[in-house]
Amino acid sequence: MDTIVVYSAQKSTRLHYVLDWLFKEQLHVDYKLVQNEKDLDDLSFFISYGKSFPNALSIPDAGLLWHQGIKKYEIITGTWNNIPTLCAIDADEEKSFSLPFDILSAIFFLLSRYEEYYPFKADAHGRYPAKESILYKMGWLREPLIDEWIEGLMIMLKERFNTHLSPLSFSYQPTYDIDIAYSYLHKGRRRTVGGYAKDLLSGNIKSVKERYRVLHGEKDPYDTFFAIQELHKLYNIKPIFFILMAPSATNYDKNINPTHPEMQKLIKRLSHNAWIGIHPSYYTDRNNELPAEKKILEETIGKNISISRQHYIKLKLPDTYRELIGHGITSDYSMGYGTHLGFRAGTGRSFLWYDVLNEAITGLRIYPFCFMDTTAWYGEKLNAADALSALREMTKKLQQTHSTLITIFHNFSLGTSSEWVGWGKMYELFLGEMFKK
Repeated sequence: MDTIVVYSAQKSTRLHYVLDWLFKEQLHVDYKLVQNEKDLDDLSFFISYGKSFPNALSIPDAGLLWHQGIKKYEIITGTWNNIPTLCAIDADEEKSFSLPFDILSAIFFLLSRYEEYYPFKADAHGRYPAKESILYKMGWLREPLIDEWIEGLMIMLKERFNTHLSPLSFSYQPTYDIDIAYSYLHKGRRRTVGGYAKDLLSGNIKSVKERYRVLHGEKDPYDTFFAIQELHKLYNIKPIFFILMAPSATNYDKNINPTHPEMQKLIKRLSHNAWIGIHPSYYTDRNNELPAEKKILEETIGKNISISRQHYIKLKLPDTYRELIGHGITSDYSMGYGTHLGFRAGTGRSFLWYDVLNEAITGLRIYPFCFMDTTAWYGEKLNAADALSALREMTKKLQQTHSTLITIFHNFSLGTSSEWVGWGKMYELFLGEMFKK
């Protein structure tokens, strides 16, 4: 089937946004939206939104796609084929429709991050807390619900309506955040002396000795770049490195100066067989340093930078995304939580950002991640073995739904730091599972 006819008595930008994403991007079929019921007369099959027809896949209308701006929207939960749902309808209505929930409104609610526009108490970093989200409250944060809905919809279209659809495939994109390239090296005299003093005053003699050994020739515990690149060569991986380019050190920006010769050398080396993105420093939402940081990175690698991930996952809607668009960013990889593993937008698939306040489909593509090493360790208190189990569990669900897995690791978690014992081996094992030949 080349084109699916979709009937809806109403039209809106929200409806077009969801239909474009669902049919064109995910199911790889075109669609034609019609509003006149006479256009349905000679059709043996079509999809109907908001009205039930005997020869159609009929989807109930929960109303969200006709709203303007942000209004408090009550989410009714339910189940479909043992899959949790949002925007469910009551039992009496279920008999009339093919689906027991408004899959289009549910997708829009999650992709647009509609609930993040509601009033909330931000965390210490000014972020939307994972615990405020409906997926967390319902215990579904580690479930890629949208992907499961799409899989169920494909089965229904094939089996009940004899619709031909191209098979989908799972993909995996490893990414890395380079927040702190080196633990001790290339920090400059002031930061090095300060580090010694801090460790001495806190009685951390182990760190004092380790710093001394590294400064006199021992390998820095965070310097894992050669090992990482060797893994990439082994499995033919093209990763993404997001580089923190903070011009000066702060409590949250601890990388070495981006213009330091060793940092320049490292960035150029990483760019040879990888995509490079900007990792905006912690205070860029206040000091407008993003253009300057982006320029330094572009001059270093000799290429335009169009991809980004927020440091500390400092994502505030709609401000962050509007700022990124204004500075030439076309792809962002910040859609996830810094405190909890799982699917912030309910999917592993990428999508265009919908600016709800302007009711506009933007050109900024959002790439969600579900796993970050620091989230597993600091946020959820998981050791390497338990983190691997959680990662495997989410990966299996993404594989079953032919979705996309994006992981975040840091160079320091894969090194020899005593804080991260076992994480390097865990990552090697996981990559082996993903890319085994």
